[in-house]
Amino acid sequence: MATNIEVGKTGNDNTGAVLRKFTQRMRSAGIVQKMRKIRYRSRPLSKSTRRKEALRKINRREEFERLIKEGKLSDSVRGKRVKWGK
Repeated sequence: MATNIEVGKTGNDNTGAVLRKFTQRMRSAGIVQKMRKIRYRSRPLSKSTRRKEALRKINRREEFERLIKEGKLSDSVRGKRVKWGK
């Protein structure tokens, strides 16, 4: 939804007055509020992306359990963050 706001210089308006008019029209149109509302909004993930992430988590968990079982990682690291490859 695009909203065009036009503000022209009328009479003896200086730059500050024109800027004030523009700001007032922006505020009355609600554009600033809409932009602040959606500023940090992120799109919901698609079904396939959610599936891929779930599979990645499952594989990572299985790999972690396998490494613990083989003795390559101690059992005490369970629940702690571990840097992979070290």
